[in-house]
This record gives sequence, structure tokens and C-alpha cells, in this order.
Amino acid sequence: MTAHALHLVLLLGDVVPAPAPAALVDALHGARITTAGGRTGGFQLTFAVSAGSEPVRAVLPGGALHPKRRVVVAVILAGRCHVLMDGVITHQELHSAREPGRSFLVVTGEDLSALMDLRHVRRAYPGLPPHLRAAAVCAPYAQYGITPRTVAPVLTDQPNPLVDIPVQSSTDLAYLRSMAADVGHVFHLEPGPAPGVSTAYWGPRNRDGALQPALTTGCGAADNVEELTFALDALADCDLRSHRLEPSSTTASEITAPDPGLLRRSLAEHPAQVLRTGPLGGQTGRSPTRTLLAGLGGRLAADAVTGHGTLDVPRYGHVLTAHALVGVRGAGRAYDGRYLVAGVTHDLTRDTFRQHFTLVRDGLGADTRTVTP
Repeated sequence: MTAHALHLVLLLGDVVPAPAPAALVDALHGARITTAGGRTGGFQLTFAVSAGSEPVRAVLPGGALHPKRRVVVAVILAGRCHVLMDGVITHQELHSAREPGRSFLVVTGEDLSALMDLRHVRRAYPGLPPHLRAAAVCAPYAQYGITPRTVAPVLTDQPNPLVDIPVQSSTDLAYLRSMAADVGHVFHLEPGPAPGVSTAYWGPRNRDGALQPALTTGCGAADNVEELTFALDALADCDLRSHRLEPSSTTASEITAPDPGLLRRSLAEHPAQVLRTGPLGGQTGRSPTRTLLAGLGGRLAADAVTGHGTLDVPRYGHVLTAHALVGVRGAGRAYDGRYLVAGVTHDLTRDTFRQHFTLVRDGLGADTRTVTP
């Protein structure tokens, strides 16, 4: 599949993926792939088929597209490989029509974190802090090329094995995300950099690193996005507070969630003012450190400014990646500057490659005078 020097790579397999049969690649009509921070990514592949076509006659009976089969989708643009999805098939549909060329086979799936959500387990982790527990949970998935990358919470909460032993009683994915939410972190898989390998990231939302090529709007012929809109939600953030009763007395104290700046760097010149206060529930019996971390997590989940847009990849000249930073120019002083790419949906056909993306940051105004060209 090509579109201006753009080449699609499709790999299939059980544990180790291999190049897909040529007949299946030729039948691929389109692909939609979604990735977002802190969530399970998904994909949908559409194949043009007929009753006597080779995909239906020879490929499908062999189980190439059966549930739990591994699928890797990558594109090569300007000589560089970008892995868009590494996942497993979870659903299959055949749409048969009387008119020639109107029958399609649709295969749907999720990224490899779906494998972490198949079995409920009960397991103890005496003396292990959350980031080491996260690494231990991810370790058995090394056979799929998954390497854990965990970041210690900003506040230390070392469990005492004589008093408190952390116990997992859920699927691995549910436990990883529960621990992440408790300390203001996220968990997701990042495919690549090469086909067949992924990074299991457990840590704060990454707001550091190099900028991707800037998104340009409102500059006439220099524009590289088809549309781009922004919104400011003044009520997105909330000052969270929890009341606790000290065990040794009847004295009640109030714990206020820390400022998100403790864990994330602001991307705005003027971070949005917090207008609301609210309760932080579910903290009964928890230590003050755990309550502070839970409050921090609640505040980190809110970004006041959100951007949505669409771009044509060949015109942009780059594959926009989620979980990384990008600059915006031409949107005006309030909305220019750096953003975190919170999510990307890739739409590929035999002739086009478009991306629909979501950007977030914590306020208005650019924190830098220039962005990457």
C-alpha cells in the first residue's frame, strides 16, 4: 500500500509476528488505528473480499485473522519506520453483498495490553513500592517484546511488610491502572520503535523531550493542518480536599491535593486559575501520603485547554505521535505554543493517510517564543 512514498507494513502471527500473506495485503482496503495516553489503543482493518477470493478461500481458513492473533501495523515515511499498532484481534465481521466489490471483512482488535486483561489473579507484593510492583506485573509479557519503563512516584510510600502487604486481586491491566491512578500516573503501551517491540510505560504524563514538527494554521500556503480548533474549560480543574480523623485522637484534619506543578511542567505562560473546590473521596484508612498522591492524580487528569484537529500526513511530512510534545503556530497568542499530544487516530486508505488528533495543556499563552519548524 503506497501513498506518495508512504509504504504500509502488515505483520501477523501468534507470539512473533511475520509478514502477512501477499493476498491479504493486496485485499487491505483501509485501516483505522487509535492511540491515547492512559487508555487501551484499538485498530480496525477492512479487507475487500469475495466468495472466491484468496483471502476467503485460503487465508481465513488457516486462522491468519482469528481472535488473539497478533497484528503489527507500521508505515515507512521518508525512509523511517513508524509503528502505529502492535495488538491482538478480538473481533471479526464479514459483510457480504450481492454487488461485486461491495463485500468486506472487518477485523477489530486492541493493543497488547488486552492480553493483560484476560485473567483475574491474586498475588502479593510484600515490601514493594508501586513502581516496582508495576515492573513485576509487566515482566511476564517480555515474550511479546514488551519492556517495562516505570517511574517512581514523586512522594515515597514504602509499604511496611509487618503492617501492610499490597495484594493484587484483579487482572494485571486493572491493577496497573489502579496503582497509576493512586499516585497521579498513567499506564499505556507505546509500540515501537521497531516492529514487534513495545514499551509498557507506567509513570507521569510525559511533558518533556523534543518537539515534533510544528502544526501550522492560519498561515495560508504554509498551513500543514486541514483544521484545528481549541477550547478552554475553566471548570476542568478542581481543588480537591479530604478530611481525615487522626487514629490516636478525635481531631480532624484537612488534606489538600498538591499543586500539579509538583509532578508536571506547565506548558502555558498562564496556567488556568482553579475556580472549584471538591471532596476527595475513598481515602478512609489510607495514609496521608497516599491521600496526597490520590489528590495529585485527580488534579493531573484535568487540562483546561484542549485542541482537536486533522492533518494529511504526506503534507505534514511526519507521523504525529501520541504521548509526545508538539508545537502550534498561527493560532494566535493565546493558543500558540507547546502541547501534549493526548491521542491520535490514524485513518489509512490505499490513497490517503490522515490523522485526527487531540492536544492538551494547562492554560493559555505560549511558554516559548519559537516552536520547531
